[in-house]
Amino acid sequence: MLKIGIVVGSTRPGRNGEAVARWVLDLATKRGDAEYQLVDIASFDLPVFDEPVPPSMGQPFTKAHSKAWSAAIAPLDAFVFVTPEYNHSTSGALKNALDYLFYEWHDKAAGFVSYGGAGGVRAVEHLRGIVGELHIADVRSQVALSLFDDFKNYSTFAPRDIQANTLMTVLDELLGWAGALKGYRESKHAKAG
Repeated sequence: MLKIGIVVGSTRPGRNGEAVARWVLDLATKRGDAEYQLVDIASFDLPVFDEPVPPSMGQPFTKAHSKAWSAAIAPLDAFVFVTPEYNHSTSGALKNALDYLFYEWHDKAAGFVSYGGAGGVRAVEHLRGIVGELHIADVRSQVALSLFDDFKNYSTFAPRDIQANTLMTVLDELLGWAGALKGYRESKHAKAG
């Protein structure tokens, strides 16, 4: 069964991202078509990237937090990145978490659930370029949650009904790509091996 990580992309106290990610997890788990788990970057206490060499060099990690983050991401087949929009982009915390790893992301799939004044769409546009560089295939559909229409008082998550339908579309696309890429990774490892 495919393993899908729902990545909470904000570490801010009082963040909306945790409620959004739990909504994704709840609806996704009811599908019964994959193993879904919450991956909260806040629980890894990642400082600004502090390894002595870039992860693309393939050297072993030297810090406990890097090793723990790698161990959490490596076994997953795909990701749903839940991101806020800060200043027309994603959060610094999510960008930093992405930058910590390289090969752990390769040949996997990603979908996006964003939130913000404009639905977080600009954050996702930046993330698409970042994940592409990390060899992650991203699906076209996305959930764009409006702080005005999907939250009460900008802080209590209350998504419109249509958002659940959009999430199902994202998950359908994500699982299709994740399955194809899992087969590709297995074939690639068998040839290398």
